[in-house]
Amino acid sequence: MNFLRRRLSDSSFIANLPNGYMTDLQRPEPQQPPPPSPASGSSAPASASPAAERRQPPPQSAPPQQQQPPPQQSTGSSFFSSLSNAVKQTAASAGLVDASSAVSSAVGRKFKLLLVIDEPHTDWAKAFRGKKVHGEYDIKVEQAEFSEINLIAHADGNYAVDVQVFRNGTKVVRSFRPDFVLVRQHSFSMAENEDFRNLIIGMQYAGIPSVNSLESIYNFCDKPWVFAQLVSVYKTLGPEKFPLIEQTFYPNHKEMVS
Repeated sequence: MNFLRRRLSDSSFIANLPNGYMTDLQRPEPQQPPPPSPASGSSAPASASPAAERRQPPPQSAPPQQQQPPPQQSTGSSFFSSLSNAVKQTAASAGLVDASSAVSSAVGRKFKLLLVIDEPHTDWAKAFRGKKVHGEYDIKVEQAEFSEINLIAHADGNYAVDVQVFRNGTKVVRSFRPDFVLVRQHSFSMAENEDFRNLIIGMQYAGIPSVNSLESIYNFCDKPWVFAQLVSVYKTLGPEKFPLIEQTFYPNHKEMVS
């Protein structure tokens, strides 16, 4: 600082400076105007000095908004839908799936679908051929055994029955919604894999009408239960009007030999 003071006090040093230099140094520096707001794209006010304008960076214009292209419709779902339809048509033409058996519950359907549960020794389709319900609806028969049937039932009333049969050595699956069930085969036996009470329960769950009634079919799965109903009638009417053979019930075989 002392060196600068001595240099500035030197008359020869000041004489060599350009005219007005010391006056400019003593002049207060002009205040820098506030930066322009983002909403205003105009230049700085006219009162600002040219030096201040040079120090201010040029206002940056907002980048133009890029319009995103409208989302294109995905073609994946339509592709797989077309592929699925093609596979179904090919399978139907090859005999792997009976396309006519997938019956919808449309109101305009002009036939009633009857599911007959029986062994193949009786042709029930022939027995109902040409018959009508209420003189208006034809009767279409689907016949299968208990071992060939599977079903699913929902609490809202929707249900579907699947039948798997072998046609010329090829397994064919048919899916449909029967309007009525005719049961001509025993649903329960002591033999292995002959207990089909779960299908009777499923039909009852779906609310499918049947002959005989599903309640009676389920009750007849246990012969002692049926005989208990006969005993109730025997006690009401008496032995003269409703005679019964004598029987004794044991809960298990151990009680029989004791």
